[in-house]
Amino acid sequence: MLEVTDLVVRYGNATALDGVSLQVGEGEMVALVGPNGAGKSTLVNTLSGILRPVSGSIEVDGRLAQVPEGRQLFPDLSVADNLRLGAWRSRRRAGARDPRRIYEILPDLERMAKQPAGTLSGGQQQMVAVGRALMADPDILAVDELSLGLAPLVVADLVRHLRELNASRGTAVLLIEQNARLAFDLCERAYVLESGTITMSGSSAELSRSDAVARAYLGGLTDSEAS
Repeated sequence: MLEVTDLVVRYGNATALDGVSLQVGEGEMVALVGPNGAGKSTLVNTLSGILRPVSGSIEVDGRLAQVPEGRQLFPDLSVADNLRLGAWRSRRRAGARDPRRIYEILPDLERMAKQPAGTLSGGQQQMVAVGRALMADPDILAVDELSLGLAPLVVADLVRHLRELNASRGTAVLLIEQNARLAFDLCERAYVLESGTITMSGSSAELSRSDAVARAYLGGLTDSEAS
């Protein structure tokens, strides 16, 4: 579904991504974890075409949509209008800009449809951002910092929706996330990005047992190190 090979991205003379390679299979949920400033948002912005790589390749088999860090909604527009903006490139297809299809997936948005997006809570705004991306009928959803600034109960609800979306529609998910516990719980496979390079990859279970990952991202020791 998505294959990134030896991707290099620079801001002037500063290298943000240095030879990054990763894959997301059809219907797969994959996490990309790493500290602030590691290059995670640079990667997802490059996947979306916002940034141009210096070298390397990106192959997407299908349609990719991004849920950007910080939601980036239009606060003065209604929830429904924010959703419609997600389908602006599909406006020629009948019903493409009708948000009612998103209400079937995220029913809470229907009762908020006429509210200005800026009046919603952080969790509600994140749900709108997810719904806006789904308006593009993506085969793969790139979610940048799902949990940023949100309470654990709100994050749990968003995670439930992503799981249901993946199970019912087969939508692949690339989750870009600082919260490694959340990422490993939601995704079966993960990559660790540090200083613009992939330093580790494997199953989430394997990575969570790594002493280095536990110290850096899980706030403690693995069982083997503790013993």
